[in-house]
Amino acid sequence: MKLLGFIGGMNWQSTVEYYKTINTLVNQKLGGNHSASVIIYSVDFDEILKLEMQNDWNLVKRKMIEISGSLEKAGAKGLVICSNTMHLIAEDLQKVSKIPILNVIDATAEEIKKNGINSVGLLGTKFTMEGEFYRDRLENKYQLKVLIPSKNDIEKINNIIYNELAYGKINASSKKEIKRIIEYLILDGAEGIILGCTELPMLINSNETDIPLFDTLVIHMTAAMNFSLD
Repeated sequence: MKLLGFIGGMNWQSTVEYYKTINTLVNQKLGGNHSASVIIYSVDFDEILKLEMQNDWNLVKRKMIEISGSLEKAGAKGLVICSNTMHLIAEDLQKVSKIPILNVIDATAEEIKKNGINSVGLLGTKFTMEGEFYRDRLENKYQLKVLIPSKNDIEKINNIIYNELAYGKINASSKKEIKRIIEYLILDGAEGIILGCTELPMLINSNETDIPLFDTLVIHMTAAMNFSLD
């Protein structure tokens, strides 16, 4: 089993879910008392979030390069960034890393293609929905059509993620809003929806929509497990 290096803490609640999921998947695969071989570097999310809001991605990148180097020295054979948004710097990080970064966008795209879907709606933070890093990789590498919500709805989703879900708050009104936004994306032609933020499954699941929802956390951890056990 290869040792995985997790960069977590963005936020810590979702990192708990990453750790729980990878161990559950490994145990289901191997049985007995087996669990995942993982080392976690958990950042102070307040520090990272402030840099994100200031759009200081160069400093974020430098910090992530330092962290990934620490995980490599600790023996990690593959890196997992426990955040969809932080994949904004994944390609730059891979250029300086000696070990592979298990990219959540690639894993998600491959799962979408397996399902024969060509048009997907993308939900996540404002950085994820409006940024080029996520959509461009899906569109250019995997030839997927990517739909995003309106500007007003992007702001609503971003607010729900950072001011509610990040604190573990589940509001019925926010759930209703997410379902409404998904319905609009379906009307625009979405055949599936990417839950491109690890907190979003707290609010909605596949039983509540007419089209597939792609839980990036579970997809990411399945890919990580396969890498570790290969």
